[in-house]
Amino acid sequence: MERLTAAALKQIDSIVEKHVGEPGPVIVMLHEVQNELGYIPFEAMEKISKATGVSAAEVFGVVNFYAQFTTVPKGKHVINVCLGTACYVKGSQALIDEVIKLTGCEVNSTSEDGLFSLDATRCVGACGLAPVAMIDGKVIGSCTPQIINDEIKKLRDLEKDSLRA
Repeated sequence: MERLTAAALKQIDSIVEKHVGEPGPVIVMLHEVQNELGYIPFEAMEKISKATGVSAAEVFGVVNFYAQFTTVPKGKHVINVCLGTACYVKGSQALIDEVIKLTGCEVNSTSEDGLFSLDATRCVGACGLAPVAMIDGKVIGSCTPQIINDEIKKLRDLEKDSLRA
């Protein structure tokens, strides 16, 4: 298990302290921790538990219940592919296969280089645009493996350019 840095622990403490005493602080704290760190480490769940008097098991249950929370660090670029019925019937599995081929990351995991995460999602509510992928929050309707290929190439090129700058 990866150890948190002192800076990350300080961020967690600051978030927890800011929301202690507020009504329903657990979810607020979890959202803020994830916004700051990109995920919710177990240490954050323990600190939230102690500060709110809610058991660690219950905090962990909240994290696992809501799909937007993650307990593992995400890549710099997050790719979501919808596997709802309309998207699946129109070829979303081919999109997932293309992302795996291009990034090396499996579904619901992060690539070894830390650049990409691939998440399979249920319905994103854009069935008329099926199949749908989202890259860094940008919705791509009527997506194809070629579009995925082009988008990932653009992101890799941007990363190379930022390293040169």
